[in-house]
Amino acid sequence: MLKVGLTGGIGAGKSEVSRLLVACGAVLIDADRIAREVVEPGTPGLAAVVDAFGTEILTADGRLDRPRLGSIVFADPERLAVLNAIVHPLVAARSRELEEAAAEDAVVVHDVPLLTENGLAPLYDLVIVVDASPATQLDRLVGLRGMSEGDARARMAAQATRERRREIADIVIDNDVPLAELEQRVEDVWSELLHRTSRRSSAE
Repeated sequence: MLKVGLTGGIGAGKSEVSRLLVACGAVLIDADRIAREVVEPGTPGLAAVVDAFGTEILTADGRLDRPRLGSIVFADPERLAVLNAIVHPLVAARSRELEEAAAEDAVVVHDVPLLTENGLAPLYDLVIVVDASPATQLDRLVGLRGMSEGDARARMAAQATRERRREIADIVIDNDVPLAELEQRVEDVWSELLHRTSRRSSAE
């Protein structure tokens, strides 16, 4: 098994890269998706978040109001740290379960938005960073996701800098490019991942 950490700044296009890697044959473990699962209604995770932030972060039907919570934590590093301390251990435990269920020769891609911020690079055999310029990130967040410019900038500022992400990267995928170029780059990366998996299997 080859364990790959995939990360990138918000709006860099990491989700598109993960989709392309899955199409190539990767097993995807999506930390964002798991983070939503562990705070579903009735879970201990949601109960802990409500204890920390109050019932105002719930919708009328008792679900987590993500935009409301986001507006609170992304403008306040201390409150963001509180949220992360609740959610991250739950996500890590579920991720381990999914990884253990994968085939021995699988390329397992962990899509982890905060991999850099949380110092998680040593957990993986290699780290792929999806990189885009801040201007591109901002354009995507405002134009495609409908965020206000202020909210988009606050979320970008709450993450690691572009330079910090690149420092931990074994492979950088440039996503300031048209989709066709991105697809070719991901195919090249996939070939490299298969080569590394083959070498690991031979060594074992």
